Amino acid sequence: MQLRRLAVFLVAIGLSTAAFAQDAPPAPGTGAEQGSPANGRGRGFGRGMGMGAGSGVMGTVTELAADHLTVKNSTGETWTVNYSANTHFVKQPPRLGGVGGPARGNGEADGGDSQRGAGFGGPPTPIKATDIKVGDTVMAGGEVNRDAKTVGAVGVMLVDPERARQMHEMEANYGKTWLMGRVTAVNDTRVTLEGGMDHAAHTFVVDENTTFRRRREPITLADVQVGESVRVEGSVKDGQFLANSVAVMMQPGQGGSTPRQSPPPQ
Repeated sequence: MQLRRLAVFLVAIGLSTAAFAQDAPPAPGTGAEQGSPANGRGRGFGRGMGMGAGSGVMGTVTELAADHLTVKNSTGETWTVNYSANTHFVKQPPRLGGVGGPARGNGEADGGDSQRGAGFGGPPTPIKATDIKVGDTVMAGGEVNRDAKTVGAVGVMLVDPERARQMHEMEANYGKTWLMGRVTAVNDTRVTLEGGMDHAAHTFVVDENTTFRRRREPITLADVQVGESVRVEGSVKDGQFLANSVAVMMQPGQGGSTPRQSPPPQ
């Protein structure tokens, strides 16, 4: 089981690294968290943002101890990340060329080619727990207890500072210029989803100018199914979120170059 969770963690690192490959302010290309159990206990590593619920946590380190660290997430919650000698610590590589460097990422939400076009200088590198400092941004995945706000960490990733800055900008724009999550209902031109960041219900509308795609193939609203994860870009007009584009996201094991790893059963 430990090896299985680690495999999911490593897959998630690749996805979360690729998700922020585009120039700011992009919307994340992969990784709406899925399958958060009703009792608030989950396993694995949340793919992308919104780590304060479901499968993991992402936030700013506020306190360090010999066997745990505390982080504050984007909603102001304080989480405790417990770790041991079996926890894997890694550092996200910086983007090649720095800010505005050569990145081929085109916003495809496919979990496939994005890693190759991410413009990062290789895979995450191993570090020690002592390499993490107060003020750093980290992602942690493992056994999650949402009620207690704790994570028994299988893995912890130190996020590259520039990527962390972009993530925080994107968090601030969530629901304003982009949405991401699992579709729960499609009614005429109105779509409801469970937000990948906050697990709250969000609704967006489409019109004749909205574009749809799955990987690189154009589709229509009729092709978007309940249960699929989507990334939506648009803006709020007259009190409702109007979508300019809707991308159905490929999940791990559905194709592309993403390793065929399935999350452990909830």
